[in-house]
Amino acid sequence: MSAISSLNPNADTTKMALAVNVRAAMGLQDVLKTNLGPNGTLKMLVSGGGDIKLTKDGNVLLHQMQISNPTASLIARTATSQDDVCGDGTTSTVLVIGELLKQALRAISEGLHPRVISDGFEAGRILAQEYLDSLKISVSADDTATLRAVAKNSLRTKVRHSLADSLADDVTDAISIVAAGTPIGNRINLHMVEIQEMQQGADTDTRLVRGLVLDHGARHPGMPKHMEGEVFVLTCNVSFEYEKSETNAGLFYSSAEGREKMANSERAFVEERVAKVIALKDELCGDDPKKHFLVVNQKGIDPFALEAFAKAGILALRRAKRRNMERMTLCCGGTQVNSLDDLTADALGKCGLVYEHVLGEDKFTFVERAESPTSCTLLIKGPTKHSIAQTKDAIRDGLRAVKNTLDDKCIIPGAGAFYVGAYKYVMERKDKVKGRAKLGAVAFAESLLVIPKTLATNSGLDQIDAVIALQEEFADGNTVGLDLTTGDPMDPQEEGIFDGYTVTKSLVNNATVIASQILLVDEMIAAGKKQQRANEAAPGPMSQDF
Repeated sequence: MSAISSLNPNADTTKMALAVNVRAAMGLQDVLKTNLGPNGTLKMLVSGGGDIKLTKDGNVLLHQMQISNPTASLIARTATSQDDVCGDGTTSTVLVIGELLKQALRAISEGLHPRVISDGFEAGRILAQEYLDSLKISVSADDTATLRAVAKNSLRTKVRHSLADSLADDVTDAISIVAAGTPIGNRINLHMVEIQEMQQGADTDTRLVRGLVLDHGARHPGMPKHMEGEVFVLTCNVSFEYEKSETNAGLFYSSAEGREKMANSERAFVEERVAKVIALKDELCGDDPKKHFLVVNQKGIDPFALEAFAKAGILALRRAKRRNMERMTLCCGGTQVNSLDDLTADALGKCGLVYEHVLGEDKFTFVERAESPTSCTLLIKGPTKHSIAQTKDAIRDGLRAVKNTLDDKCIIPGAGAFYVGAYKYVMERKDKVKGRAKLGAVAFAESLLVIPKTLATNSGLDQIDAVIALQEEFADGNTVGLDLTTGDPMDPQEEGIFDGYTVTKSLVNNATVIASQILLVDEMIAAGKKQQRANEAAPGPMSQDF
């Protein structure tokens, strides 16, 4: 009996702990395996309230699945962190981790120590990184065709092909719009691409708006609903309503006249600000019917101020989101003002069209036809909430894929080409690894083949035949991927199938680190004294349910 058993009889030790961990990893791998690739299947998530969501996005699944096993939960957190950093590769990370542990268990059963296997994994990771760097294909920001192919590849793994192809152009154009306003050397800010939802029409009606779509409209019926021509845009963070003191203050009146005088002075405080905006509007627009004025305010506008703006023919929007204030200046130009003192036309932006769209009880304000916008909106449409959510998740991943390509300035061949090539590269150089760790490097190389094997299986192909065909092409010096339609090798670069460099690099690193750490766990101990009685009553120390 081990020392820990005398302290805690519920502790799992050595091989038993490893078997529990590997079984958990393989269980999570089996759940997500069928989702991989463009031909992967969907999962239906049903919440406690009966809400239904269809998805094949590994990040969404791992976030919303109920995972009770601690090892599976650790792997899930690692995979979701991969998505947080890179925006993709969640499912692949889970598959590679599960396969690494499966190969390690086989080697340990033959007498190899976990530490030796862990060292071999690290040696294999270094060799795989060398091969990854040799595969890089340079991409420039002007190479629209390649960027569109990257977006299409990412989207096709999340939604059906016809929808992915229609979204690819919008995603690529959205990144190009934001990149045009990004200073050289800075990373693209994806927050400048607003993602707006509208439950209407079909999901293929989703489109790019080269402007902004605000999720609220005018609060006064007399304000203009459609302005076309030259629209001046004032973006401000000024209160057009009387605000009470933030400190505990009391005002006492000696007479009704004093109360009325105080109320009038409060009203005059707001009216003075409104008058400054109206005066600027009259100065710029005059009586020209083709000139209009839009006010987008982050703070409130009271009913009296709304009435004054409406009489002046000004469309005023209140309580806009802080992020939309930033997007508005990038879209229409101008600067956000925090004070109306010395307000001039230099602070205003311009656009060509502003109109309000009413959908049921919801109102949307469209701001379009700006001269050179550097922010935009992806307007997601769909008949149901779950179809909109699925499209939204896909668009987020597509945006990250294109952004990563521009940040990395390179891509690598897709369709499983890296994994088969890395297997060959590691196997050819395994003799550089000294001692028994060489067997760990071989296990690492074998684990990488889980990706092309799974892609073939999910496409209804024979995984053994597919991988052998790819390996034969690599033996002849050709970098090829798997054609998921025919099962034959093909040139990913010619077909426009690419993977992200950062995603693949992060995937290999994260999978190796987590698999090595789990491999070195020799005891599983239920922590916390309060849990001890519950653990003794439970049938086992750890639940294997997912």
